[in-house]
Amino acid sequence: MEMNQYLEVFIEESKEHLQACNEHLLELEKNPGNIQIVNEIFRSAHTLKGMSATMGYEDLASLTHQMENVLDAIRNQKIAFTPEILDVIFLAVDDLEAMIASIETGGDGKKNVESVVKKLVAIEKGEVIFDVAAEEEVAASVAIEEKNAAASYDEFEITVMKQSFEQGFFPYEISVTLRQDCLLKAVRVFMIFEALESLGEVIKANPSVEELEEEKFDYNFNITFISKEEADMIKSRVMKVSEVDNVEVKPVVFLEETIVNRESISALQSSGAAESESRDTFESQNQQEENNQEEKAATVVSAKQSSKTIRVNIERLDILMNLFEELVIDRGRLEQISQDLKDQELHETVERMSRTTGDLQNIILNMRMVPVETVFNRFPRMVRQLARDLNKKINLEIVGAETELDRTVIDEIGDPLVHLIRNALDHGIETPEIRRANNKNEEGTVILRAYHSGNHVFIELEDDGAGINKKKVLERALNKGIISKEAANSLTDSQIAELILASGFSTADKISDISGRGVGLDVVKSTIEALGGNITIESQEGKGSLFSIQLPLTLSIISVMLVEIQAEKYAVPLSSIIETAIVHKEDVLQGHNQTVIDFRGKVVPLLFLKDLFEVPVTKEEDEFYSVVIVRKGDKLAALVVDSFIGQQEVVLKSLGSYLSYAFAISGATILGDGQVALIVDCNALIK
Repeated sequence: MEMNQYLEVFIEESKEHLQACNEHLLELEKNPGNIQIVNEIFRSAHTLKGMSATMGYEDLASLTHQMENVLDAIRNQKIAFTPEILDVIFLAVDDLEAMIASIETGGDGKKNVESVVKKLVAIEKGEVIFDVAAEEEVAASVAIEEKNAAASYDEFEITVMKQSFEQGFFPYEISVTLRQDCLLKAVRVFMIFEALESLGEVIKANPSVEELEEEKFDYNFNITFISKEEADMIKSRVMKVSEVDNVEVKPVVFLEETIVNRESISALQSSGAAESESRDTFESQNQQEENNQEEKAATVVSAKQSSKTIRVNIERLDILMNLFEELVIDRGRLEQISQDLKDQELHETVERMSRTTGDLQNIILNMRMVPVETVFNRFPRMVRQLARDLNKKINLEIVGAETELDRTVIDEIGDPLVHLIRNALDHGIETPEIRRANNKNEEGTVILRAYHSGNHVFIELEDDGAGINKKKVLERALNKGIISKEAANSLTDSQIAELILASGFSTADKISDISGRGVGLDVVKSTIEALGGNITIESQEGKGSLFSIQLPLTLSIISVMLVEIQAEKYAVPLSSIIETAIVHKEDVLQGHNQTVIDFRGKVVPLLFLKDLFEVPVTKEEDEFYSVVIVRKGDKLAALVVDSFIGQQEVVLKSLGSYLSYAFAISGATILGDGQVALIVDCNALIK
């Protein structure tokens, strides 16, 4: 039976089962005596095993089977559940996720899981004794080895290797030793490089290529090489060069966890299979259930046919969205023609078309909506591990995971949230000892919340930790030159808290793998603003902090206010506008070398867009200013334009790489009359 047609369904189903395993394992840690949770995990693992075997991924099925044996021993109370056992099962789930990811990118779904399998077998036999100190010592030595290995490569080389791996290449370190009686070493090096070039590409040589050509080395040198070939093939090709004494080929150390091991683990599992033959009791009890599950896996597609939902490749939705964007542009053109011709029948037809396309737009946008749950799901596991690393007790609460966002926003919001959560755990939540001393519950609480409000989605991260030490933040900001002493005196508490989002800012007294090193929160701010959103911070020292992110529902089609500046048209996003106003020139004030106006009791700076965008002057100015009041967080600005055209829905088009650095312009749109209007980036103007 041809299985390729079922591959996409298999991958999606597998991801769902692994996510279910992750969630239930976290529940099991809180309720270790609940056998029902173990049964749920067992069922997910069992189904995944049957599906994998049906699809022909034997390595994946074998690892799942071994994990299944441990779960069965736990539910039958043959072994006692411990946090250490949970750690090993989590490692197995990680490997399974990596194998599914390999299959998804066109790989063979193989991975070196020997160490995890050994631990699972030992747990099942009841022979495992966890020496935490020894485990930590081994982990520390591995970390040092990886760090030293990574240090030998620069950032560019690491990026090349990682990107090559994503494209199906494997990074290797090749150590070559020439014979002591080799006379023309440079010639042998040239022949080795020539032999390797037919198999892949050399990334780096140590000593450098120049030193090798000048024979400035003894008889040993190392090559970093990427190839799709097996390690044995590479070794045999180099060994064919005369006067080569020895060749060692191994994966790049610090990428070893990422690199898929080409060797099948079937040899390892064969010993496990021999052991499993002696477990006739276990097999007889579960054989019928296995057969049923495998039959279900084989008919997974036919089961889907009776469902009221179908899976659609996201690329098809992207194509549909692009076609609809063109339709929106044509709709605007027809509306313009209808207004010019003033034909009643045409006007009625265009109105009906506008209503229909409006309904179609809502349907397409809803099809692209994805629950933020797809992003939030990864965080409970991450919080658990970080809490253990930091020796803290932390309870993560997720609220509103069903809230939906456009897929393009979902793709970008994950990394900023990771930075914010790591920051909350590292800098926000205190250790149990400090919390007890401050009359707090020793278990800190972090709440991740999402909800809709108007045309925006709000994502909030709240913690009951130490809050932000505003005095310390202000001192660091002054020392680093982020703000001046004069500016510091006029900052509100909220503005002081937002200084932690500045580039290069960090309050960490001790650099760790978790602390941001002054790069984390800056990335958060820039990413969110690039998505057309903003972030605000509220904090009470000793009580906790609240980070609030405001995001647009979609990035493709936006509502704007069209304005005219001399002979050019610009679009200002409605999400940034508070109101429009007419200001007489005599009401304009000057203060601190800044032109300002009094807007409802607030001093608001006046920004002349014709000067900022260097628009050629083609007509005289009026005796008053037309202004658009825009907001970013708690900051306001008044944009001076020549006239207002009106509100319109437009398609946001990227400016491309050549114009990506245009100041305060986030994109462009094509209007109904065929003209191009630039979309103003209000965040950049206020900043």
